[in-house]
Amino acid sequence: MNWGRIFAGGIASGIVVNLVDFVLHGQVMAATYKKYDTVFSQKEANPVYFFAAAILIGIFVATLFAKTRASWAEGWKGGATFGLFFGLATFFMDFYNPLVIADFPYYLSWCWGGIGVIDGVVGGAVLGAIIKR
Repeated sequence: MNWGRIFAGGIASGIVVNLVDFVLHGQVMAATYKKYDTVFSQKEANPVYFFAAAILIGIFVATLFAKTRASWAEGWKGGATFGLFFGLATFFMDFYNPLVIADFPYYLSWCWGGIGVIDGVVGGAVLGAIIKR
């Protein structure tokens, strides 16, 4: 495994996914989140924490992708396919939220699951472009 490419891919993927999440959660879903003020009543977190978490998750996913790289097609298409499956796996975890967070609507679970799939495909495409077979 080429650790330089894994770290580069993880960092690049983390940055891109963070930007996608900013647009989807911060712009597209903003009005929806305001409707559910009982669910989202805590103080806003520092955006640097989200950025750092996206980088760390990106490096972890890049390592997983590199370990399974031979199973995926060459280039960004193989990475996007990996990301689709990774995103679908995380999609179902979002249905845990209504069970443990008071007043968390199932509608948001579907939205978050869809955003997770988009994140996976976009982040995976970045990984596929950087991490070669």
